[in-house]
Amino acid sequence: MTRIGFLGPRGTFTEAALRSMDAARDGELVEFKTVGLALNAVRNGDVDSALVPFENSVEGSVSATLDELSYGQPLVIIDEVAWKVEFALMARPGTKLDDIVLYTTHPHAYAQCRDWLANALPNAHYSAALSTAAGAEDVADPASRFQAAIAPRLAAEHYGLDVLADNIGDNDAAHTRFVLIGPTQQPAPATGADCTTLTIFIRQDHAGALLEILNEFAVRGINLTRIESRPTKKQLGDYFFSLDIQGHINEARVGEALAGLQRICLEVRYLGSYPRHDGRANLAPITTSDAAFAESSEWLRNLRATGRSN
Repeated sequence: MTRIGFLGPRGTFTEAALRSMDAARDGELVEFKTVGLALNAVRNGDVDSALVPFENSVEGSVSATLDELSYGQPLVIIDEVAWKVEFALMARPGTKLDDIVLYTTHPHAYAQCRDWLANALPNAHYSAALSTAAGAEDVADPASRFQAAIAPRLAAEHYGLDVLADNIGDNDAAHTRFVLIGPTQQPAPATGADCTTLTIFIRQDHAGALLEILNEFAVRGINLTRIESRPTKKQLGDYFFSLDIQGHINEARVGEALAGLQRICLEVRYLGSYPRHDGRANLAPITTSDAAFAESSEWLRNLRATGRSN
């Protein structure tokens, strides 16, 4: 049986998102306390894959996931899912809003409920948890120092808590993107609606270094859907780039761009080509289609063989 890890404990948005995926229907789901533990389990072969949070529409990327994928034994993204996040305030049975002095949740959840909390619990204090469900699990303990937690409603069902307030997020359109991570493998065939994720370390800091990277994509008609910098943790001011592009590594234009990056960068870490969660087709100029690349390659072959350009 396939074993699939996820950021736990039970009741997280990650678990809910995983249960919506085809991959989880016949698999054994294994919870892990942190993203690092989940991904190391993939590296060690303890699980076949793991679902972890990658990006939130309100708070941005999950730095723990970006960093874990950018260092250590390489892994690849094989699938993704976007999940609407709805937060609830929950507590042990019998607790009222006025009883809450200290509550807990994951920092991303806290940031997405900040306005509601300022109005509803102006005198209560916040403490961070490893995950939303971990906070709920803590609150379920009668000896907990917390009176309440912010988590998915599913967590209240798991841990026997009462929901004091539902849908408390400040943004009704908030979604989190989760990625299914597996060991390095040959990419699945392109679907025409694909995303490729990369980590890029520049060779030497200099004016125009980012422009050189972007040019490799621009001249081939490749659109970026996400780009950000992360510290390398080696010294202050030293960064690498994490980015998503539209397209699949098996497409000629994407392959050429990656080859160009490999020539000018210190390291290009390929993190997978996989179907986009929204199914949106990758639209490319006709001049950068696979057919256009094949035609230009044939033209060059003939030119080298005959010296004639037409």
